[in-house]
Parts: sequence; C-alpha cells; structure tokens
Amino acid sequence: MKVVGLTGGIGSGKSTVARLFGELGVHWVDADDVAREVVEPGTPALARIAEHFGGGILTGDGTLDRGRLRQIVFETPEERSWLEHLLHPIIREELKRQLQAPGQTMPYVMLVSPLLLETNQHELVDQVVVIDVPVEEQIRRTMARDTNARDQVERIIAAQMPREQRIARADAIIDNNCPIAEVERRVHELHNGFLVAFG
Repeated sequence: MKVVGLTGGIGSGKSTVARLFGELGVHWVDADDVAREVVEPGTPALARIAEHFGGGILTGDGTLDRGRLRQIVFETPEERSWLEHLLHPIIREELKRQLQAPGQTMPYVMLVSPLLLETNQHELVDQVVVIDVPVEEQIRRTMARDTNARDQVERIIAAQMPREQRIARADAIIDNNCPIAEVERRVHELHNGFLVAFG
C-alpha cells in the first residue's frame, strides 16, 4: 500500500483537501487527530505531560488544556522540545497502525500532517503533496478559525518549515488560494495520477 503525504502550513486548508480526497474513496489519517488521541484521559502520554507541566495543564474534567499547552510551548522552546521528544515517537507508531487499515480498495492511503516534513513522518510516505497559500492568508484564516492573536499565529508559522522550503520538497502542489472548484479539479487530477502510478 502506497502512502501519499499531504502537508501545508497552519491555515492552509489540509482538512478541506483531505475531505475532497476522501470523497473519492481515499482512506486518510490525520496526524492532528492522532495527536489528540494519544493524550486522551487515561493515556500514559497525558500522565507524563501532567507530571511535567503540573496539574494546571488539565481542564476540570481531566482533559488536556490544549490552548494553555500551546501557549507554553510556543513561548518556551525547551518545553516544546521536551513535548516533541515525548509525543513524536508515540504519534508515529499510531499513524503507522492507522495507515494499515484493512479492506482498502484504493492503491494508496493518505497521511495528512502539518509536520510531515519537520519530523520523520515523511519517511512513512511515497509522495509529498503540499497545499500552498500565502503566509498572510494563513494568518487571516487561522485567526478567524481559532480566535488566536496574530502574534501567536505568527509564532506557530515561524516554528513550521518556511513556505519556500516546503514547496521545494513537494512532489506536487495544490494552490488553495483559488476558488474551491479549481482545488477540486486539482485533487481529481492528482488522484487519477496516483491511481495510474500506484495501480
């Protein structure tokens, strides 16, 4: 089973594009979803995080306060490094497990990950598709979606791979700064190419 990696900076529209592939019957695994699953209440990873950051990192019902954690790790590089060292191997193993879903009819599955190229997750994929939008558009969309302050969004973008580097490592690019019909056309074009290449 071949794996196509789908990546892009924050606010680039990864979920939207993944759903378009999903409508064509492609099984996809979202690394953001997996990252949430591995820190659900009762998991060893959440226990380690609470032990490291203190009980204040949990909400009243015992779930991870993701907003508080995000604020800490993007203001303190050492804490971000500690968290990545803990979570990245756990996330990678779970991604591998979920990508091997039984009963696949397509010759490929898709791994959707914002950190595909920043981590060793790119080693799991055969092709890299980058969703590209201008940085200013990333900021606008993320502020509208997450009600984050501009400076926090800029810090998140700065922590990700620069746009030019991401594009340079792409096997294919989807311009998501155009009408949705054009994005859909590009998804169909890539999907048909993958069916030929991997079929």
